[in-house]
Amino acid sequence: MADATEPTGSVERQSAWLSWLPPTRWLANYSAAWLPSDIIAGITLAAYAIPVSLAYAGLAGLPPQVGIYGYLLGGIGYALFGSSRQLAIGPTSAISLMIAGTVGAMAAGDALRYVQIASLAAFTVAALSFLAWLLRLSALVKLISDSILVGFKAGAGLTIAMTQLPSLFGVPGGGHNFFERVYLFVGQLGQTQLLVLLVGVVALVLLVAGGRLMPGRPVALGVVVLAIAAASLLGLPALGVPVTGKIPSGLPSLAPPALRIRDVEGILPLAGGCLLLAYIEGVSAARTLAAKHGYAIDARQELLGIGAANLAVAIGQGYPVAGGLSQSAVNDKAGARSALALIFAAATLALCLLFLTGPLENLPKAVLAAVVLTAIYGLLDFPAMIRMWHVSRLDFLAAAIALLAVLWLGILHGILLAALASILLLLARASQPHVAFLGRIPGTEQYSDMDRHPDNEPVPGVIVFRPEASLIYPNADAVREAVLARVQSTSGPIRLVVCDLSASPFIDLAGSRMLRELEAELSGRSIALRIVGAHGRVRDLLRADGLENKVGGIDRAATVEKVLLVTLRQTG
Repeated sequence: MADATEPTGSVERQSAWLSWLPPTRWLANYSAAWLPSDIIAGITLAAYAIPVSLAYAGLAGLPPQVGIYGYLLGGIGYALFGSSRQLAIGPTSAISLMIAGTVGAMAAGDALRYVQIASLAAFTVAALSFLAWLLRLSALVKLISDSILVGFKAGAGLTIAMTQLPSLFGVPGGGHNFFERVYLFVGQLGQTQLLVLLVGVVALVLLVAGGRLMPGRPVALGVVVLAIAAASLLGLPALGVPVTGKIPSGLPSLAPPALRIRDVEGILPLAGGCLLLAYIEGVSAARTLAAKHGYAIDARQELLGIGAANLAVAIGQGYPVAGGLSQSAVNDKAGARSALALIFAAATLALCLLFLTGPLENLPKAVLAAVVLTAIYGLLDFPAMIRMWHVSRLDFLAAAIALLAVLWLGILHGILLAALASILLLLARASQPHVAFLGRIPGTEQYSDMDRHPDNEPVPGVIVFRPEASLIYPNADAVREAVLARVQSTSGPIRLVVCDLSASPFIDLAGSRMLRELEAELSGRSIALRIVGAHGRVRDLLRADGLENKVGGIDRAATVEKVLLVTLRQTG
């Protein structure tokens, strides 16, 4: 009997492990008709990735080929463990700037150590991703509001723009934050190299026009090819136009990081910030594409996908990568049907590294700056901030805090402060819930907020209130104070206070304590407290805390009207 069941258990264990490999699911349903679409999408994504990855590697302060390693290896890692069929993985502008703003101080001027720390950052992102997956922490990212993200992205976009404008104008640039960079840049405008500026402006015009006339096409690659041809034919490097320089050919060498996490002070905050950015941006893009194609992504599985992508990049001496909406949109518009498109993109990039690095030597840096400037345009969503100002000042405040934090403190400290601000604003909102005081809707037995509906009929000698939030420790005292203030300000004797908990899906011990204290204070004034509308779990907690006997029972069928009839009849 044991022999008969043993293979079954082995198969079940194997099936459980294979469930964490999404290709085992989608490959089983893969249609041969999808293969041409995935091949074309992979080649198109590689064409998009080459100029963008070169630009982002320069933004990060790393050799240009390192950016290509990110797309090549990161795509393979994500294809094995990610749950999205169209998400494209590679370097992003925000993470590149975060690396540039932090690793320099850690490396203390040592170029080799700089590369090693960037690679260690990718390895640490992978380790944190796997830890977060084990602990099921994917839900914690929801604490960062969309308003915070709007402000953060705008701040990141402006900061990145100020790192690229000096290259566009051919001036040195410099500075540690946005405002210092602006000050130094304005002071250097008199040193503008007109030929460099001309090259950059022409590239910008071609990129913008091409993006509008040929959406979804690898316009950036075409501009790069034209720029290389022009630089070679016109001898632009000899005329003082800065170029990329020699790019080593060949595939990345695979080896574990040369440094350990304990060797580099500050690596954990850097990796934590990178993971936060990677997960938020990647999941947002993946959900957008999944909704378009009618399937669901697994938010927890995405932690494995990001972890695998960064582990692969770290072994290839790259720096942290993430899924981004811009490159994913290119992949999607090119016809990607599955993550197999990432494998074809990686194969295309490998061929380019083997045979096509030579022509990239004459690529003007001003063109790469133009590529970055056009790529970050989507980060600057100022219309959304204007809408917040008109609709919700609190959301506008959250966005403004994130925006200023990034401009003043930089990407890493900005995202950490923005995350803290998001949590504090969430607590601030929870600490001041709206307490609706109810009156009878004329001609009915229903009750609603009298502030919103002044024609509602108040019940003489009775106060009915409804906290419009869960009763938890940040807001419990505020609710009690609001009710007592209403009792104090009401003219005439009060015989009954009714608490309607229908809008409070959750209550903790602090909320239950508040109700007990409220009952005691009201009882001292000869006022009865009754509870109606409590949800199942709320009733369970209040009963376990001994509140039921103090408030005349907690009945799921009780309504405001029934309580009024019974209680007022009893009190005569």
